[in-house]
Amino acid sequence: MTRLILMFCAATLFCTAYCAVSAAEEPPMDENENAVSLKPVTDFLDEYQAAIEPMSKEAALASWKAATTGKEEDFDDSAEKSLAIRKYLSNPEMYQRVKSLNKQFDGKLDKIKARELEQAERSFRANQLPQELLKQMVEQSTEIERIFNTFRGEVDGKKYSNNELLEMLADFDSAGGDLGTSEEVSAQREQIWAALKQVGAAVGPKLIELAKVRNQAARQLGFDNYWEMRIYFQEHDPEYLMRIFGELEELTNEPFKKMKGEMDAELGERFKMKSEALMPWHYDNPFFQAPPPSAEVDLNIFYEDKSKEDICEISRQYFGDLGLPVESILANSDLYEREGKDQHAFCTSIDNGDDVRILCNIKPTADWMTTQLHELGHAVYSYNHDRKLPYMLRDAAHALTTEGVAMYFGALASSPPWMIEYADAKPEEVAKMADAIREQRRREQLIFARWVLVMLNFEKAFYENPDQDLNTLWWDMVERYQMLKRPADRNAPDWAAKPHFTIAPVYYHNYMLGELFAAQLRNSLKQKFGEEAANSGFVPGNGNSEKIGAFMTEKVFAPGSLYPWPEFVQKATGSPLTSRFFVEEIKD
Repeated sequence: MTRLILMFCAATLFCTAYCAVSAAEEPPMDENENAVSLKPVTDFLDEYQAAIEPMSKEAALASWKAATTGKEEDFDDSAEKSLAIRKYLSNPEMYQRVKSLNKQFDGKLDKIKARELEQAERSFRANQLPQELLKQMVEQSTEIERIFNTFRGEVDGKKYSNNELLEMLADFDSAGGDLGTSEEVSAQREQIWAALKQVGAAVGPKLIELAKVRNQAARQLGFDNYWEMRIYFQEHDPEYLMRIFGELEELTNEPFKKMKGEMDAELGERFKMKSEALMPWHYDNPFFQAPPPSAEVDLNIFYEDKSKEDICEISRQYFGDLGLPVESILANSDLYEREGKDQHAFCTSIDNGDDVRILCNIKPTADWMTTQLHELGHAVYSYNHDRKLPYMLRDAAHALTTEGVAMYFGALASSPPWMIEYADAKPEEVAKMADAIREQRRREQLIFARWVLVMLNFEKAFYENPDQDLNTLWWDMVERYQMLKRPADRNAPDWAAKPHFTIAPVYYHNYMLGELFAAQLRNSLKQKFGEEAANSGFVPGNGNSEKIGAFMTEKVFAPGSLYPWPEFVQKATGSPLTSRFFVEEIKD
């Protein structure tokens, strides 16, 4: 699939979590003594929520408006409202107050209040920066985001949207026919591929300057650089993180090399050229983060006869069958392409309650069916938090868990039983292609794992030294992890064409950890409902699919997590996060 901005966007600038606990886990206290002694904590939390909730809602609405209009004044307003939250969280008196409360009441609070205080302290610490520095970071990132949203790549003097360029790239898929010789087709593909990277030149220097400002902020908070700071505030252990990705590289090296060799042979036939002559523009996805179409199956054939509205309706029906209705989510969403609008996709919770929205640019393709299910996966997660929880705790346990849920649902668009049940695919056609469909899914998983290795390692090095030769570094990592050939004499900021460096910095590793969680979640569903139900996303029989929705709500959505994410994963799936289930899925 084409992985666009599959962005989990919380309404606030911090991550919080909740998980219900039994009374036996609460510290024993006299009720009257508890009511008196906890007053400083409840006073602080009440004050904090009263301030942050309206500001967060205003900021979320402003960000939504900017993404849907592309207007400069709307981006300015969004930046101003985001900055207001940062300014509030930069209050040194509030920071000292929450630090003191955490120390004073250590071991004396129920788990909900203890977690609220812990997350509040992290949020305040992250913003203990001079107002001018906060303002500079917000304004610079907003300017870059505006460029991304409005930029259109150019081919032969004409400007095109990302969707149009991707469609053009897919169209130049045969050589020696009406499209020209092999060399002519390759040259045209290279031109389109380069157009998809043109935004990099527009934002690259600005991203380097933003990285230096971000590093300056990180050093003021006691970190070596911004990467290290972001990892800390995401509650990751950097040594563990790099170790798990080192293991992932090692475990996928041989399977990826073998798979890519087979895929390159197919592409060589497709383009009538030797496989060793293939270049990055022959792989359809401009970053090779998803596989090119299979020589044996094109999943688009199952969706191309539908309208963009049909794609939306299919997703509505499916989640409804799970007992997770999405009508109110879709009513608030912006689903179809138009000029000036953000060209990608994301989900946002406006109020940590009823108002959850997705932004898409739906077309009748397999990629957009995947993306629609993915974004609604984020949305049902956000929408189905227990509404009895305090405002600040109605959030996902971690970015990786909401990504994992979204990836679980997104993968269903290429599941043969799901396509028959919901996309009206003919069973006999699916049966002929079932093995090829499953192989394409395996390729997706392997290719994405290697792509994330590029993003993680490049971004870490980027913040460690933003003045190094980043253009060369990028292709060094692409060659190592993705095994692609570097274009001769190319010296352009291709790395900067990836919008995540701006809007979701030091985040991409959470997507891969989400893939690991999704594989683990499928294993849990398999144990509960059987392998077919886990892979197809539904249980045959009228009303039976609601069992999956109820299971997901109970185990993942409603409780969130009061605990750090490793404990949440253990409680939700029965085991710590591991690559074991993912590696099992990608075996030949």
